[in-house]
Amino acid sequence: MAQNSAIEWTEATWNPTTGCTKVSPGCAHCYAERMAGRLQAMGQPRYDQGFDLKLQDDIVELPLRWKKPRVIFVNSMSDLFHKAVPDEFICRCFHVMKRASQHQFQVLTKRPERVVELAAQLEWGDNVWMGTSVESAAYVERVRILKQVPAKIRFLSIEPLLGAMPRLPLKNIHWVIVGGESGPQSRPMELDWVRKIRDQCVDREVPFFFKQWGAFGADGVRRSKKANGRELDGRTWSEMPS
Repeated sequence: MAQNSAIEWTEATWNPTTGCTKVSPGCAHCYAERMAGRLQAMGQPRYDQGFDLKLQDDIVELPLRWKKPRVIFVNSMSDLFHKAVPDEFICRCFHVMKRASQHQFQVLTKRPERVVELAAQLEWGDNVWMGTSVESAAYVERVRILKQVPAKIRFLSIEPLLGAMPRLPLKNIHWVIVGGESGPQSRPMELDWVRKIRDQCVDREVPFFFKQWGAFGADGVRRSKKANGRELDGRTWSEMPS
């Protein structure tokens, strides 16, 4: 499963695995689970098991065939570091990423502890960005774990943002993405939560990317995601790590 992406902070997706299981409140209304259900209903063979974890072995080497450089989000429909993914398979994916040096790979996980466990076995090309998802202050420990990973760029995906995070440990973090939740059961995100993260990033010179308000705008009113847009305090924040 690989394709051009509408996700604002990437250019393409590559899913050597599909499916996942929930580990924290940020997973409650998982967009990938909803998408997998639709694809299964449409008869898409990669999702014949719905959102159960599945290795897509035949596309592991696909990025090697993409000659034009791309920024690639790894596993938009899964988590490469899920406990059910064999160590050898993860190592193989990292080997491909290092060989495909024309691309930048954005690997995102809610399981940074497993990244640390496997780090010495993985090939850390400079083109591999390693990130973790953090939805509230209760999960900030994931950031501290991520800092042990020997990636050239370490980043945070704070989406959906579910609560205030006034003291993010941003030293040795190179990029922060923030976004609100979208979909039928979306939970609101408060303007002040976003501003305080933005201000911490500005103070520490960490690139800040505001992805979306989601289902609720800055005023707390439910609208379409498109209507709410992605402006924060009169401007669009689309900073990227250099």
